Amino acid sequence: MRVSVDPKLCMGHGLCYGSAPQLFVDDEQGYSHVIGDGTVPDGEEEAARHAVANCPEGAITLVE
Repeated sequence: MRVSVDPKLCMGHGLCYGSAPQLFVDDEQGYSHVIGDGTVPDGEEEAARHAVANCPEGAITLVE
């Protein structure tokens, strides 16, 4: 499973890195980026799905 953030859609609401800091980080402008290559570690699948479902801009993609 892998997550990605579309930088053209992200508006920096912070819900993803607020709820899944093990998967996302904010940059100096407050926009989200995945940590590493976006691979979701075992046991973090629910956090990834939660981040996708709660992104108000639909900027996060999950590939299973």
